[in-house]
Amino acid sequence: MNKLILFSKLFKDFKVEELITLAREAGVDGYDLCVRPGYPINPDNAAGELVKAVKKFKQAGLEVPMATGNFDLLYPEHPTAEPILSAMDKADVRLLKLGYYFFDPIKQDYWQEVDRIRKGFERWSVLAKKYNVKICYHTHCNRCMGLNGSALAHLLRGFDPKYFGAYMDPCHLAIEGEEFAFAIAIMKDYLSILGLKDTLINRAEKNGQSSKATHMVRAGEGVVEWPTVFADLARVKFTGPLSVHCEFEVPPAELMPAVKSEVKFFRAHLQEAQK
Repeated sequence: MNKLILFSKLFKDFKVEELITLAREAGVDGYDLCVRPGYPINPDNAAGELVKAVKKFKQAGLEVPMATGNFDLLYPEHPTAEPILSAMDKADVRLLKLGYYFFDPIKQDYWQEVDRIRKGFERWSVLAKKYNVKICYHTHCNRCMGLNGSALAHLLRGFDPKYFGAYMDPCHLAIEGEEFAFAIAIMKDYLSILGLKDTLINRAEKNGQSSKATHMVRAGEGVVEWPTVFADLARVKFTGPLSVHCEFEVPPAELMPAVKSEVKFFRAHLQEAQK
């Protein structure tokens, strides 16, 4: 059964108890928990605090299936990598989201970068097996490696799906022009978690020339075809977590109602697809 969880990125100043209250009010099943500098659970204190936090969440009936690392958590040699994975194992948090490998198609060689990242994944596999944690990479637009299912396959193909996962994101796939069903056909063996947000794609001008502009909007107001997305998830029998991102801009006073509305939107689509 899929769980709707909330990405805690927007709630940097919330203590664990406040996140529990927020989850109850929003109607989510748990959290995709940011473990980044400045957050209640961060790379410096995760070894001691993650277990305590997850215990509080579980006592409140909430799940924490994923920890999202900082943007610089890219290779297992990072000084916080093993402490975070060790803490995740103790807390029974089994999915880790890495940072992003950025790519400049003008200055860098694509296949050299693929090879470099895959060698890093080979080293990640040692820690993944040691701590029984799955290393997940997010399909993110704007010149990130693995920005869609096709490109992510270059990075993950051949690695054990028990220890490496695809964090698929229909919004970013839409921006990059890859149909969700196409992406799932490529990455279904690795599909581990889904990011839920929406975007509008508009024409803009840059240096007097036509260009593309995107901005995040509330779910259902953008270009993502949500009925199709949820039908595809049901078709491939995906039962993993669904992370609600809420990255649209609203005045602070409207944030909580907007979060509730976003969760309600996705809950309705999930229930409809599961009939």
